[in-house]
Amino acid sequence: MLNSGSTIGILGGGQLGRMLAMSAAQLGFRVHIYAPEADSIAAEVSAAFTCAAWDDAAALAGFAADCDAITFEFENIDVDPLAALPQGKVFPSIKALEIAQHRLLEKGFVADHGGSPAPFAAVTTMADLGAAIADIGVPGIIKTCRDGYDGKGQWRVMEPGDAASVDLPGVQCVYEGFVHFDCEFSVILVRGRTGEVRFWDSPHNTHEHGILAHSVLPAPEIITDQTPAARRLAGKVAEALGYVGVMTAEF
Repeated sequence: MLNSGSTIGILGGGQLGRMLAMSAAQLGFRVHIYAPEADSIAAEVSAAFTCAAWDDAAALAGFAADCDAITFEFENIDVDPLAALPQGKVFPSIKALEIAQHRLLEKGFVADHGGSPAPFAAVTTMADLGAAIADIGVPGIIKTCRDGYDGKGQWRVMEPGDAASVDLPGVQCVYEGFVHFDCEFSVILVRGRTGEVRFWDSPHNTHEHGILAHSVLPAPEIITDQTPAARRLAGKVAEALGYVGVMTAEF
């Protein structure tokens, strides 16, 4: 447990880091931001700011020495340089970050622990895409394994002929079959270093143009009926990752 006045290091300087820093300050913590961009909205509300590249070993070491605990504000950070950080300070673990930032690793990990993601296949070449469409069918969606979010790095395939017009980006992607669903909800948990897990209520999520617009409570019965099973799966995933911190899983 961190004592009041401790320093929390945040890797990333964007809007989520800003919100985290402001909440931490209200709880009596000092925040140190590390980000490669000089123009950081998180740094504006933080006690300290290190502006350096992700692979700047000396800067990372100095940052870590000033922090009592270190976390991330987003998942698209190269994990290789972070291996040099003192792992006893980093929450959640580098392993959790590595899996969360790669769609194939993430889907495979969840499936290995009892989850049922949308049908998926790895795609790098047009031949891969043709095989994936033949196996999974259409409609489907191509997503880059890394970096894409809020509809970015994604291409819809509504008919088999649509694949011919896709210009694959030359990086590993995943092809997913569509899932027809009535609603989406989140399981939001926090897991401590002792392994204790607690849950927030699960909100009903609605999206507009591929971006989350609203999360609403109380959720309808279709969600509350499924929440216990969803919590069991999310808790199992968090335990398998040795996760420490707040984690959200979408269902």
